[in-house]
Amino acid sequence: MRISDDRYSRDRLRIDAAMWFLQHEARTRTIRQWTGLTDDRIRKLYHSYLRGGGRTTRHRGKSPRQAAFFMRTARMRDEASALASLCCLVGLFDGPRRQPELRPTAGVDRAASLRQAYEGYRATVHAPSIGLEHAVLLVHALTRGNELRLGDCRDCGALLVVDALALRPALCSLCATDRTGTSGPPRPSSPGTWGSVSAAAS
Repeated sequence: MRISDDRYSRDRLRIDAAMWFLQHEARTRTIRQWTGLTDDRIRKLYHSYLRGGGRTTRHRGKSPRQAAFFMRTARMRDEASALASLCCLVGLFDGPRRQPELRPTAGVDRAASLRQAYEGYRATVHAPSIGLEHAVLLVHALTRGNELRLGDCRDCGALLVVDALALRPALCSLCATDRTGTSGPPRPSSPGTWGSVSAAAS
């Protein structure tokens, strides 16, 4: 009986995770990696529960692969740092702080942590720019560490997402603003700031 109950609970966990990914318009391959469900079952879930409601879209083609997306603007760097900080807070990364282990990050056991971090990011950042597919890309890129890594603001110590090959010490947008006197990125309208989230993970 216990084996049967465990299998049911595991299957329920996979389905719940898949439904969340579908609601955020994740691609089939991404959902398969994080839930272990087959492509056919994912399609059936979509057609059975979401397609008729008109609340979500299925994207075709490959998932985003360019980690440089997170370095394009100061605002994007701030948002990536906020999301990465939340991933650290919920324990999505293994290994010592600042050194995520080089191991597969996807899996149904880790999907709940990803969900917690991503929903926290969306609740904290005003008009968030990072979709779920790019959030998954950020997690994988930080785990690999060859393009992006976790670093510290030189002045305040806040956790940042930085270019893995950068030679200059990193500064968060708030400290950079203090140094130059120019206006920084807009602050979130909801409670908390990017800097406070990053500092909490430090």
